[in-house]
Amino acid sequence: MSKRILIVDDDPDLVEAVSMLLEASGLTPLAAYGGVEGLEKARNEKPDLIVLDVMMPDKDGYAVARELAKSQDLSGIPVIMLTAVVDHIGHTHYSHADGKDLVADDYFQKPVDPEALVVRIKELV
Repeated sequence: MSKRILIVDDDPDLVEAVSMLLEASGLTPLAAYGGVEGLEKARNEKPDLIVLDVMMPDKDGYAVARELAKSQDLSGIPVIMLTAVVDHIGHTHYSHADGKDLVADDYFQKPVDPEALVVRIKELV
């Protein structure tokens, strides 16, 4: 059975591109277009891994990751965070340090290197 990967991002084009990439690599993509929908899908679908955007309007990726970590059913699911946020941006409350505290399994900066993302996903599942 193919591993199921939940992609949580408010950018439909990114979700579609990553979904096609995963399908071409023999993985099954699941899509959610925001943090609230992502949590709901994670609870209902129990994916093998979650690719999670940091900045989303309804619930940011760090808030989603905190909820995943607190959930007995979901805390064991590996999380890869996607972010356009870099460490040297001081005017935002988002930072990689926030995610490291949440023990995200890895980070990929946008734009994402598709081959590297697939390799890392396969390593984690």
